[in-house]
Amino acid sequence: MAELEQLKSELFRKIFLNLGGNLVDVELDPEHYEYALMQALEVYRQKSANAVEESYLSLNLIEDQQEYILPPEVINVKQIYRRSIGSSNSSNTTTFEPFEAGFVNTYLLQSGRVGGLASYELYAQYQELTSRMFGGYINFSFNTVTKKLTIVRRPRGSEEDVLLHSYNYKPDTMLLQDTYAYPWIKSYTQALCKQSLGEAREKFATIAGPAGGTVLNGSSL
Repeated sequence: MAELEQLKSELFRKIFLNLGGNLVDVELDPEHYEYALMQALEVYRQKSANAVEESYLSLNLIEDQQEYILPPEVINVKQIYRRSIGSSNSSNTTTFEPFEAGFVNTYLLQSGRVGGLASYELYAQYQELTSRMFGGYINFSFNTVTKKLTIVRRPRGSEEDVLLHSYNYKPDTMLLQDTYAYPWIKSYTQALCKQSLGEAREKFATIAGPAGGTVLNGSSL
């Protein structure tokens, strides 16, 4: 959080100077800068693919519970992976199988030798087939608005950890340090600050004075 506040403070300082700060009076409050940055980040996340990153999340399933609320940063879930090849209990271990033993013997115990591709291919096909037959793949639906993940099949055991292949928004800290995102966010935030400042100055376009008054630059902003 301290790093985020430092990045925001540096951004607001640059915008303040671009608006003529220390030369003229800039009537914006800290809340105006914060709101402008929040709007800029919202628009950037809506329009740019660079605002999204691919990630993996761990989810602990609870017996007989099919609905789970994910963090607000998650925008989509691509796949759910189980640690086992499929079963209706809470076991997190895989079933022993002869092809697996051949795979271990070839690639771990005799790692310096070349070969064993047939064993690896058969073992991979075995895992895929048994997962399709015995529940290794989990059907689900994900609501992008409520962030509710609904598992079609009711879990029969507790304490099973599954892996979610998901897409989520990049943190604000990462976007404010991104080489390509930062210039756009700074320019958009500055434009919104100028708009707020222009709205305020346009309300009183002319200030009366002994020499005919002063004309504010609300329309220009």
